[in-house]
Amino acid sequence: MNTAPALLLLAALAATPVAAQTPPPQRGSPAAIDAVRQAVRDDKRALVGKNMQLSEAEAKKFWPVYDEYQKELEKIQQRQNRAVLDYVNQESSMNDSNASRIAGELLGADADERKLVDKTYKRLRSAIPVRKAVRFLQIENKIRTLQRYDTATQVPLVR
Repeated sequence: MNTAPALLLLAALAATPVAAQTPPPQRGSPAAIDAVRQAVRDDKRALVGKNMQLSEAEAKKFWPVYDEYQKELEKIQQRQNRAVLDYVNQESSMNDSNASRIAGELLGADADERKLVDKTYKRLRSAIPVRKAVRFLQIENKIRTLQRYDTATQVPLVR
């Protein structure tokens, strides 16, 4: 008789009470922030879906708008990342002309992101209840703030 499945089941049952007793990380704590980071890396769409609490009818209207938003946001993020990489690659030889060009690229990408958020909110506002459209803005703002913070900590200041 193979005892491996029984041992796995026993191990899982033995671990369950310990996991149940571990309190969730306190909101805003480093552990909670790391959990959000990991959830975004693992499956941002699932994280958004879990927090949106959409009915089936709302989901049918929400997800196409969300998917389009993500596709457009990815292009903007690529522009932002290229500008940051351009800066990092030129850090030791940065001059006013390059600094100005890179700032223009970042400001332009940021402005395009703001326009995208406005456009997406208008579309969502007419597709799902306004409170849920605002909830999406909050979720996305928290995720983007965390992403911006992570990027900012990696980029040295202009000399």
